[in-house]
Amino acid sequence: MDVNAAVAAAAAIAGVLTGVIAMLAFRWSERDQKRPTRTSLHTDPVLPPGVDTVLSVLRSSAVVLDEADAVVKASSAAYALGLVRGGKLSVDPMLTMARDTRRDGEIRQVELDLPRRGTGRGEALAVSARVAPLGSRLVLLLVEDLTEARRIEAVRRDFVANVSHELKTPVGALSLLSEAVMDASDDPEAVERFAGRMQIEATRLTNLVQELIDLSRVQNDDPLEDAEPVRVDELVAEAIDRCRHQAGAKQITMAAGGTADLHVWGNRGQLAAALGNLVENAVNYSPARTRVGIAARRVSAPGGDHIEVAVTDQGIGISEKDKERVFERFYRVDPARSRATGGTGLGLAIVKHVAASHGGEVTVWSSEGQGSTFTLRLPEAGAARDRAHQHPDLDDEAEGSPDPSPYEPLPAPEVLP
Repeated sequence: MDVNAAVAAAAAIAGVLTGVIAMLAFRWSERDQKRPTRTSLHTDPVLPPGVDTVLSVLRSSAVVLDEADAVVKASSAAYALGLVRGGKLSVDPMLTMARDTRRDGEIRQVELDLPRRGTGRGEALAVSARVAPLGSRLVLLLVEDLTEARRIEAVRRDFVANVSHELKTPVGALSLLSEAVMDASDDPEAVERFAGRMQIEATRLTNLVQELIDLSRVQNDDPLEDAEPVRVDELVAEAIDRCRHQAGAKQITMAAGGTADLHVWGNRGQLAAALGNLVENAVNYSPARTRVGIAARRVSAPGGDHIEVAVTDQGIGISEKDKERVFERFYRVDPARSRATGGTGLGLAIVKHVAASHGGEVTVWSSEGQGSTFTLRLPEAGAARDRAHQHPDLDDEAEGSPDPSPYEPLPAPEVLP
């Protein structure tokens, strides 16, 4: 009996000791987990609450860096611009800004030109970078792409400079001619000659102002607000009638042909102005006793049929280097001929904007010394109307097309005197 009591007592003591040891081990383990270690000091930082959501809706490219300059968070736009590669910020000036901001906590901003990723061209991306501290360990980098804004600003400056130059030329000529008329008041022949020149310059100035107004209107207005089915035959007849006097003076034959009874959907006034500019250019840049043809046809295209109206001349043609620029405002292939014909350099720019705003395009084929063919391509009335009603947001989008090529001659043109 005494032996059994001793065994029971020993077992009880052993159990108590085991429990005490287990409790001590558990408490020691808790203290050990709470104590900072070398590895725990370098765990990945966590973004402050709400920052991830804010960064996802920003238009700017966003990058968050930790204390080791590693990327914690980066938007898809940052990757697209090539700012982040291999988990690191790849732009050295921005990385230097981030380190300086982490050191002193000051917000910094700079504008940089970055090489365009994935292209061999010399073009650069203009960006504005802003760096600010985010908490005690993180740095936030916001990058805004200014390339398009810079391009638009350059276009605006060029436009203002060109307008100033184009307006000064006839205004200056009118001023000089008026002085010449005053000085030659006793010479009727000189007065008549100078007065004729004044009429020419006044007409040039009037045309320039009118085309500036037309260009502004087609850029700012929505032509499909007042859209209607427009007969292509009527547009062609109106364009020919507009240039009949100039063509008759140069003995140029104008011929209309192609498919009859075609309709396009759009603003009649703008479409008439666009086609009239193409025909007028063809007449002005064609030698005497040549032929200008206007032909229309229907072509199949994804999303609905299109109508092509081609204007072909036998003029001086356009070189390869000039083809890419003929639709720029105030650009002239032959400045001397433009001065002689009173051209302003805005006609093709107006055609381009009218075509784009109607969901179409204008293309050119040309060979020096053989003439040119300008093709105005617009959605057919039914398809364009249905698409405008179903998808109003697509009004300003231009449809794609194959590479421009010589327009196939159409049979049985009707020669108009």
